[in-house]
Parts: sequence; C-alpha cells; structure tokens
Amino acid sequence: MASTTLADDIRQKLGTLSPAERKVARVLLAGYPAAGFETVAVLAERSAVSAPTVIRFVNRLGYQGFPDFQAALRDELEARNASPLSLYESAAFGRSRTDQGEGAGTPDDSTRGGAGPDSALLRHGSQVFTDAVTATLAELPPHDFEHAVRLLSDRKRRITLAGGRFTHLLAQYLGLHLMQLRDDVRFLPDRDVERTAVLAALTRRDVLVVFDYRRYESDKTTMAALVQEQGGKVVLFTDTWLSPAAPHAEVVLPSRVTAPSPYDSLVPTLAVLETVVAGVMTALGDEARRRMQHGEDIARRAGLY
Repeated sequence: MASTTLADDIRQKLGTLSPAERKVARVLLAGYPAAGFETVAVLAERSAVSAPTVIRFVNRLGYQGFPDFQAALRDELEARNASPLSLYESAAFGRSRTDQGEGAGTPDDSTRGGAGPDSALLRHGSQVFTDAVTATLAELPPHDFEHAVRLLSDRKRRITLAGGRFTHLLAQYLGLHLMQLRDDVRFLPDRDVERTAVLAALTRRDVLVVFDYRRYESDKTTMAALVQEQGGKVVLFTDTWLSPAAPHAEVVLPSRVTAPSPYDSLVPTLAVLETVVAGVMTALGDEARRRMQHGEDIARRAGLY
C-alpha cells in the first residue's frame, strides 16, 4: 500500500516547482481527485498556463507523461475504494498468503521449531504491524498532532465523538479515556432525533472528533461540513487516502491500515490515539490527575470498582 497519496506528493514538492507549475498544482489540489482526470488542454486552461507546463509538472512528480499520471491516480482511487472482499479476492492477497507458507510443508512442520504456516503468519503479522505503526507515527504531521492535543485538552470546548461501522470502537476508546480526564465529552447518539438535536446545537466551542476510513460514510462528511459552517472544529482520524471529510477538518491525522488479512487494520490508529491521550494528560497536568482521582472516588462509593 502506498504510504502517501498523489495529493501528498504534490504538496511535498510545491517548494521545488516553478511559479507556473505551482498554478497547476493548486488547481489539482483544489479539485482533487477529479481535476486529475481532465485533459491536458482543460487543465492548462484552468491553470492559466500552457499545455507543455502541465506535462513538465507531471514529469516533475516522476511520471513519464500525463497518461502515466492518470493511471497512478486511477490506481489510488481503486485502493481508496477497496473493500475487504475485493482485497480478499485480489491476486496481491493471494500471493501474500502463499508467501506466508499457507498449504506448504507437512503437519509435523508446525511442531518443529515453529516452521509451519501458522508460525509464518505470526512472523508476517509481526512485521506488518510493526512497520505500519512505525510508519504511521513517523508520517504524522507534528503540527496537526499538537493542534489535536490543544483542542482536546481545552476545557472550554465540548467534545463530541462519531465513529463508523468498525471505527465506532475507536471513538469509544478515545472518548472513554477523555471522560476520565476532563468534562464535556460525549458520543454522537445513534437515534436520528437525538443525533439531529446534537448536530443542530453545535457551536463555535464544539469539537467534533470523526473517524472515517475507506469505503467512507457520507454522513461523516456532512457532519464535518455542518460543524465547520457553525464555527466549530473537526478533528479527523482517517487513512492515508484521506476521507472526503478532510477539507472540512481543522486537524487530519492519517494512519496506515495495512494488515495481514483483507480487513483494514485499526492497530496503527490505536497507537495514534494512545499517543494523543498521553499528550492530553500532559497538557492538562494536575487537573487530569484530580479528575481521575475524583472519578475513582465516585466509582468506589457507587460500588462500581
């Protein structure tokens, strides 16, 4: 899986481009990814540059020509929209299973020094998760991470968390930690009437924490846009392809999702969440300790511990 999108590559190379090439870059980023599928002539016209400038721009990104650039963009979008079933059926996943030794060896292999397919899968999983967590934390934008910690530790702000099909587990994990450290933390309700009431009441003091990963959920983009319109802040946890909600987010924290199975992994995101929690605890200092102590006392008196 690619660690960055074409949009990331363009942003990273902005400082090396000529003024005319930067015009092309800005048009592409403003309309990404759809703008990348325009013809050279249309893109040149929209950028107010010549067609050769567009070609030079994609060459600067490392592509042999515009068709090569568009092919890479199509590949990225296919990966962005991949489902567990499509990944399961892909040749790439089939090869990874073969490489791990599935079906190889004899029954005795699994009992002799861990040489069987199960032990190969454990080694593969160890490598995949180690690489994904390491790369995710290394690629995390420091400014966005620090801004997320500032927003989540600001006691004047109210925090609302919303997850998706699987990522509601991550929203709950982060929210339950934050509830022990500060006031005004809640989850977006499931029922439509309650959810509508919460979204309608969001103001400039609100922070919406959204989890949205590939096969993105359109309601997350709508929520983020609503919060932005009402002056609130959005902290988005997403994958390296970036949720469509990203343009509405104040903070975007992407994670790799590589896994030894066809399901996207939540392990790297969990590492980011625990690092964020550590940052919030540090930012709140003694206030966090007092809040935790008060919670312990209440739980003990209520017989919850």
